[in-house]
Amino acid sequence: MCAPTAHPVFARFWAVAGPRAMSRRDRRELLAGLTGDVLEVGAGDGLNFPHYPATVASVLAVEPEPNLRERAVAAAAAPGVPVPIRVVDGTAERLPAADASLDAVVACLVLCSVADQAAALAEVRRVLRPGGALVFYEHVVAESRAGLAVQRGLDRSGIWPKLAAGCHLTCDTRAAIAAAGFAFDAERRFSVSAVPHIAGVAVVER
Repeated sequence: MCAPTAHPVFARFWAVAGPRAMSRRDRRELLAGLTGDVLEVGAGDGLNFPHYPATVASVLAVEPEPNLRERAVAAAAAPGVPVPIRVVDGTAERLPAADASLDAVVACLVLCSVADQAAALAEVRRVLRPGGALVFYEHVVAESRAGLAVQRGLDRSGIWPKLAAGCHLTCDTRAAIAAAGFAFDAERRFSVSAVPHIAGVAVVER
């Protein structure tokens, strides 16, 4: 989860909410096919780290929130983490990686909270090699009128974005991924605690 600035209250909240927001099984299944060099944007406190497959050569984990980043450093060094992971400061809109240098970018519950979603996805595309993959697990805007009304109300209240470190429930993340020039290779839509989500793989066209 990518918070835009230091957010100690959210960091404490995420320590409890993070494991519930995405299950271990979902993390394993999402990451299972990865190979090569990977960047995880908004790595939070490193909940994904034990689930990277040994086929991954390296992970560059980017997290701007200092409290979460400190926990991620400890998580990367924990026994049982199967791949080398380097945790760095950075934002989704300015990823610390060279052009076309990565095989995959992982985004889990982060694209809703970035300051500029289009800029963040342009950065993801920039750092991926041709044929590289964006592997995503995100909550998205509701399709039903009732669900959308609830999401809009929470966003407009300002309470939810403040509590959740900039998260906006009405982000049309799927449309933004498509607009950034990605082709969906695999995708599923589902709900977690009545909140609509999407997960899958989108690739940079060769």
